[in-house]
Amino acid sequence: MEKIRVDRLNFYYGKVIALSDISMSIRDRCITALIGPSGCGKSTFLRCLNRMNDTIRGTTVEGLVEFDGQDIYAPGTNVIDLRKRIGMVFQRPNPFPQSIFDNIAFGPRVLGLAGNKGELFEIVESSLRSAVLWEEVKDRLREDAQGLSLGQQQRLCIARTIAVRPEVILMDEPCSALDPIATLQIEELMWSLKRDYTIVIVTHNMQQASRASDYTGLFWMGKLVEFNVTETIFTRPGQQLTEDYITGRAG
Repeated sequence: MEKIRVDRLNFYYGKVIALSDISMSIRDRCITALIGPSGCGKSTFLRCLNRMNDTIRGTTVEGLVEFDGQDIYAPGTNVIDLRKRIGMVFQRPNPFPQSIFDNIAFGPRVLGLAGNKGELFEIVESSLRSAVLWEEVKDRLREDAQGLSLGQQQRLCIARTIAVRPEVILMDEPCSALDPIATLQIEELMWSLKRDYTIVIVTHNMQQASRASDYTGLFWMGKLVEFNVTETIFTRPGQQLTEDYITGRAG
């Protein structure tokens, strides 16, 4: 089932076009990987999906982005609610300078998702369990979150995103700062999370895209070269540029 539909999307930084004529269907409860060289528009596209680019002065969007059939750029769209429903995990772990517990509780407190302390604790525990972090931190909940390892910090940030009950999780190179073991932990976590969430990940790691995703799109100089089932992209690409990129002959 389609969760997000993008049709003829153009995006500009001032007068410079960063994305040109992008059309893509992102399926519900699947992992979609976006690959391509640096500066090709992957992260810009990702931020278009929850209007994070709105915070950048002088940007312009053309075309259609539908989430559950609703145009997210339509006048009157509640952007705060949109970003709650489409959460984001960034390239480097960014825990707040607070305790592990307060990091996870921050969003539910602001949004009033818990009626009492008991409900808040349940949200924190379930979010940490979903991020496969509970057993590692359950006796350290009042400790500074920035004292965790980088891999644990990134899983904490995923738990913090989960805590506000999103439907989609956007991940912008979430493993680029992590070692191979922590990277595999994040990939395994994504596979478990896709039972409940739609995930879109930007990655430069071809092996990660081929291992961890259901669908893959190749971006090149602001254009979507090819989008298909991941196995097809990596074994029978329809475009020569796709084959050249995944085999290392281009990019």
